[in-house]
Amino acid sequence: MENETQYDLRSVKMPRLAGGMLKLTASILESPVLRGLLLGNLLSNSGISQFRAYLVDEAPTYSPVYPSEDSEISTDCETDLTSLYQASGTKGRQAGFEYPSIRTYHQGYLDGRFTPEEVARNVLEAIESSQRDEPKMNIFIAWNADDLLAQARASTDRYQRGVPIGPMDGVPVAVKDEVDMLPFPTTVGTRFLGQAPAKQDSTVVARMRASGALLIGKANMHEIGIGVTGFNPHHGTVRNPRNPRHHTGGSSSGPAAAVAAGFCPVAIGADGGGSIRIPASFCGLVGLKPTYGRVSEFGAAPLTWSMGHLGPLAGSALDAALGYAVLAGPDRRDPNSLHHPPVRFERITDTELSDVVLGVYWPWFRHAAPEVVRTCEELLEGFKSLGARVQEVTIPALDPARVAHLITISSEMAAALDRYYPAHHQDFALETRTNLALARTFTSRDYLHAQRIRTQTIANFEHALEQASVIVTPATAIPAPPIKPSAETGGESDLTQLSEIMRYAPYSNFTGHPAISFPAGCDSQGLPIGFQAIGKPWQEHVLLRLAYAAEQLIQRQAPQVYYPILSKQ
Repeated sequence: MENETQYDLRSVKMPRLAGGMLKLTASILESPVLRGLLLGNLLSNSGISQFRAYLVDEAPTYSPVYPSEDSEISTDCETDLTSLYQASGTKGRQAGFEYPSIRTYHQGYLDGRFTPEEVARNVLEAIESSQRDEPKMNIFIAWNADDLLAQARASTDRYQRGVPIGPMDGVPVAVKDEVDMLPFPTTVGTRFLGQAPAKQDSTVVARMRASGALLIGKANMHEIGIGVTGFNPHHGTVRNPRNPRHHTGGSSSGPAAAVAAGFCPVAIGADGGGSIRIPASFCGLVGLKPTYGRVSEFGAAPLTWSMGHLGPLAGSALDAALGYAVLAGPDRRDPNSLHHPPVRFERITDTELSDVVLGVYWPWFRHAAPEVVRTCEELLEGFKSLGARVQEVTIPALDPARVAHLITISSEMAAALDRYYPAHHQDFALETRTNLALARTFTSRDYLHAQRIRTQTIANFEHALEQASVIVTPATAIPAPPIKPSAETGGESDLTQLSEIMRYAPYSNFTGHPAISFPAGCDSQGLPIGFQAIGKPWQEHVLLRLAYAAEQLIQRQAPQVYYPILSKQ
């Protein structure tokens, strides 16, 4: 562990593969006889050879569950949405473009300016329009007009009788195609899974349904969540509403695009290595990955058992808070969701930040594109103007942790999909086949070594968080990359780009800490730049407070593609 306190992340430089070269690479890696031709270079260039030589003394941590020091353990999944909604009425107005909020919908229904049924019809019309547009936005892969209108009629009736369920009643919500939702199958972004409808709602969907939300349908995603651009050759690559020539980010590409394009104020995403926060960053949204286990994973596709998180993507911090309030809480069907303290929301609209200490590891913070660094440093100065204090921290051994996360998530995905090999392995996209073929070369010793590094990584982040309220970084090292024509059908493997996109996000999946991405501004092309904050376990309210404060500091721009669901009323 020599020089373990030195900043050790390096930018990866590897050739981009597409078309015939990507197909050839996938075939070679899938061949037990031929894979040795590529494996040595690939393992070395991606840092896996160095990972195997890295010495660590800690015992393994297989699941990042934190013991609660709170004397009160929550046994109730109900949060007082009405009180939280009332607190949202005191918010300051965002500068520039502002999405219609949950409050906009709920108050409009109460005032009789429009009904959930009218909104549902507008959503259906917008979906059809998004698929006729050129290029197609590819946001939703499954929707059912009769089902959505039935939900909307029931909600309209409740409002007309003066008995709405609460502030979410009649509010449209998109759902990532990684979690079960009646009456749809769950394809996880593939072309062969989900041949039959789900048997029951996932817990997160059931809670949204119980709140009265209008569940629009299943939103697109990067195939099996194994990539972070949003590419999908089976259902079409999701286009970024901020600029349709650019990627949305993944793997929660459809949920992010649904919010960014105006279909809904909040959507349900999933995050195993940044898959909520990366698309939130690329699309100019707020994306919250809660503490590990805070939101039940029951009914989510079993892709990664030790790092999977479900959470909201939203157009504002307060809408993210309301979405999180619906989703969070104990569920007996997911043991990891039990034994947490109650969900907290105090002071999330308090922009006086003198009690907040922002931990910055400067070499890490500044390891990004110049415009990203400049924009995030400007927001950091804005937080200081509100009273926050910046504290320099050091987080050692980031590179071993990066590779340990890669080995953990890809090994768990490969194990989850073993039942479909060899019968269906060619049904996956070439990028997915390449990544899974590499994952199958990892050994049980690699996986165990990664969990020992997880123990060390948790300790390193906990030590930094002893000195600060949160650790802050850019959300990604680059803004949304362009969609290359050569990748639109066969896909691509671009590990250089991947390393830039994933510079900051995966660590909190590995450690289980809550993390949030929220807008910091835009680059010279108008592409959003995200800011990330990583918090202490169960302190999502601190992260939401920072996101809310940021909204009072920045000027937001409108997306290029936007469907004004409410303007037709």
